[in-house]
Amino acid sequence: MTNFPIHTLETAPDAAKPLLENSLKTFGRIPGLHGTMAEAPGLLAAYNFAHQQFLATSLTDEEKTVVWQAVNVENSCHYCVPAHTGIAKMMQVDDAITEALRNETPLPTAKLEALRTFTLQVVRTNANLSDAEVQAFLDAGFEERNILEVILGVAQKVMSNFTNHFAGTPVDQVFQKFAWQKADEAA
Repeated sequence: MTNFPIHTLETAPDAAKPLLENSLKTFGRIPGLHGTMAEAPGLLAAYNFAHQQFLATSLTDEEKTVVWQAVNVENSCHYCVPAHTGIAKMMQVDDAITEALRNETPLPTAKLEALRTFTLQVVRTNANLSDAEVQAFLDAGFEERNILEVILGVAQKVMSNFTNHFAGTPVDQVFQKFAWQKADEAA
């Protein structure tokens, strides 16, 4: 079992301190994930960069939420599912979308369901999809650019999900009300 520290501005490696200062400025607090990633400043910097780049994609806020939560749920991330539930609320994403993602039930539109399916195919097959699977995604109303944007979102979530698996990062207090456990693990 690992015992990663959750760094503060005082305990973080020097290279991570400006990154944590930015987290504090942006969020008014240092998220536990950021404090944990600060142990490897390059990981925190890469995660922050990937996050900003994913936010700047052509995907809508609903679509970004689908990508994030599809990966979070698939990877059973105890930290990221609650965090992205709260983030979805801040982004004013319909609660029906968030609940369908958390509970692995059908999404309200065929296009969002196609996005979840495609994202999960990317994760589960290491992006070795058939031509038919790719075409189904494109036929749902997406473009080739969106394929690459999904890859970016998956990469971002792999960094956070895997970090949280190793570190057991406690869910931030602000997101604890959205605590989550995968249905088949709760049974």
